[in-house]
Amino acid sequence: MFGAQWPRSTAASTKRSLALDTNLLLDLAEGNDFAHDFREEFAGRGYGLVIPPTVLAELEALVRAGHTPQCDFADTALESLAAWECQPFMLSPTKLAIAHHFAERLLDLRLIPETERNDGKILAQTSLMQIPLLVTSDKHLLDIDEEALVLAFNEADLSPVHAAHPRRLLKAVR
Repeated sequence: MFGAQWPRSTAASTKRSLALDTNLLLDLAEGNDFAHDFREEFAGRGYGLVIPPTVLAELEALVRAGHTPQCDFADTALESLAAWECQPFMLSPTKLAIAHHFAERLLDLRLIPETERNDGKILAQTSLMQIPLLVTSDKHLLDIDEEALVLAFNEADLSPVHAAHPRRLLKAVR
C-alpha cells in the first residue's frame, strides 16, 4: 500500500498546518489555478499542508479503479505530493477506530450522506492531529450544518474542524 511508506507523523507544526481533502489534491492534479494559488500562498506563509490517511486511501483506490481521467489525476496527485510540499500523516489503530466511530455518528445524525462516509473519517483524523481547518472543494463538506457538526465534535470529545474552500482562504489572507 502506498500510504505505508509515509512517516507516522508530520514534521510540520500542527498549529500552522492545514489538512487537505482528496478533491483538493485532484484539483491540483488537474492543474486548476485556484488550487495551485492556494497551495503556493499557504506554503509560502509557512503552513504545513498535511494529508489524512483516508485521503491517501481514497487516492489509492481511485488509481486501482482503472484508466479514467479521475484515476489519472489520482495517480498524478500521489506522485506529486512531495513536489507540492504535502506531507501525509498516519495515525495509530486506536485513532483510526475513533475516526471510524465518529464517521458513523455523523451518518446517524444525517450530517453526511451514506456515500460520503469517508468525509467523516477525514474530519475526525484532522481533529485528532489538532488541525482546525480541512481545505476542500467538496460540496458535501462545505454545506454541512456547522453548528450540528461542532456539537458532534464536542460529544465525541474532539476538537472541531471546519471545512474551508481554498478560494475563501485565499480571499481571507489577501
